[in-house]
Amino acid sequence: MTAFIEARRKMIFSGGAMPDKKYIECGKILNTHGVEGALKLESRCNMPEDLAGLERVFIPGEGGALMEYKVEKSSVMGHFVLVWLEGVKDIEAAGLFKNKNVFAARKDFSLEDGEFFIADIIGLDVIDKQNGTVYGKLSEIINRGSSDIYVVNTAAGDKMIPAVPEFIAEVDLKKGIFVTPIPGMFDE
Repeated sequence: MTAFIEARRKMIFSGGAMPDKKYIECGKILNTHGVEGALKLESRCNMPEDLAGLERVFIPGEGGALMEYKVEKSSVMGHFVLVWLEGVKDIEAAGLFKNKNVFAARKDFSLEDGEFFIADIIGLDVIDKQNGTVYGKLSEIINRGSSDIYVVNTAAGDKMIPAVPEFIAEVDLKKGIFVTPIPGMFDE
């Protein structure tokens, strides 16, 4: 089974990777934490530890340009990550970051063979491995438990396919997602 490093499911689909593909969305600042400038982030990575392990992050500033911030320290708190950024020393300064998305440089993540960013497969064609039929494009990935669900936008509407080896035969970032559907999976 292909492993995923995802700069998290929900928001990555609404533009997650920056246009130049140098950066990838990896979290969102939900609120401040305490009075000493800590930020509470929702992780959009496979594991909050992936986000907590970053030494720097990029946050949109004036006009949307990404500004680099050194991470002084971070910790995982349940499904959330607490981050202390260099130069952000009090609750007022931290409050200016509330509701902003957080990005990381792609090169700051180490991907193993067979791993990829979810942002890179959104929009790929979903193709029958046996006969080459193109069913549609991957539009979203939902995680609701033990495995992801791929949402495929087809001419007949959205169809869902579990992202398990029985159905996902291969993911090729240049060619598409090759599937082995069961009867009825893509019928109208």
